[in-house]
Amino acid sequence: MKVVVTGVGVTLPRASSAQSLLTAVARTAEPVNPETRVGKKGLRYKDRATQLGYCAADAALRDAGLLSETGLAVADNSVGVVASSNLGNVDTVTGALDTIAAETTMGTSPMQLPNASSNVIATSVAIRFGLRGPNLMVCNGATSGLDAVYWAANMISAGRVTRVLVLGVEPDNEPVRKLLGGRRAIDGAVGLVLEDADAAAERGARVHAEVGRYTRAGGVRKCVDQLSDMDGGVPALLQLPETGGAVVPPEILDGVPRYDLAKAWGVASGALGVMQCAATIGWFEGRGAGPVYVLAGSDDDDATAGLVLQRAEVR
Repeated sequence: MKVVVTGVGVTLPRASSAQSLLTAVARTAEPVNPETRVGKKGLRYKDRATQLGYCAADAALRDAGLLSETGLAVADNSVGVVASSNLGNVDTVTGALDTIAAETTMGTSPMQLPNASSNVIATSVAIRFGLRGPNLMVCNGATSGLDAVYWAANMISAGRVTRVLVLGVEPDNEPVRKLLGGRRAIDGAVGLVLEDADAAAERGARVHAEVGRYTRAGGVRKCVDQLSDMDGGVPALLQLPETGGAVVPPEILDGVPRYDLAKAWGVASGALGVMQCAATIGWFEGRGAGPVYVLAGSDDDDATAGLVLQRAEVR
């Protein structure tokens, strides 16, 4: 079964489209204001990560033609959600711990309790947009974003669901910066809609890209070798892991252009793989060739994940 990308939504301080992920320059920008993207309703008591997830979800679903002012254009149980975030609710958890340490559990807010669960982004998005398919939250370290894309494609290939909204979200706040040693996270979210190719064709959806092979291996070199063996070709672009060129020696796919999202955008962590896929769509929109190899995770991480994305076939 072929799986394609039919929707993309970018919610970042310096970018609002797939192509701008490749072209935006470093500059100071105002943080994303969710109220201007999705309205005030339903934002109260939601943490920053969930609010950013709402914005990217809304943009991706609309880009896929699945959402209008009257609601979903397809059956609600045909759309699942897979979200990825490693740092999403760190502020809620640390805030609750500080309150308990200073006072007692009686000092904590019951309204913040749902935000202390790691799956709050995925479940909140599903509830807000009425998406009743399978629901999964991935918090898997460096490979988390690409793993989320894989699990979404796997759900579709297995016949569990027709289409899946994939989200990569990381907020920027003081607890996150403390964990990151003072570095700043992206404070944004990116969404993709993956869909069964036949279902997309049946409803006349625009296809941004085709999802190819995925693999996990013990290190960058093994991962690239496995992708090359499965794909049988040489990529037109290599999307680098978060630690960038330092962990991908020049002799690996020598001569293939490389792009380092983390260098341009800062720490993406669990959102990286989803951002890389969106940036690849921007590459295709700018007439870049395929295939593109997307890598997440370095030799110092528990694994390196790799995914192949192809240009959409012209029908």
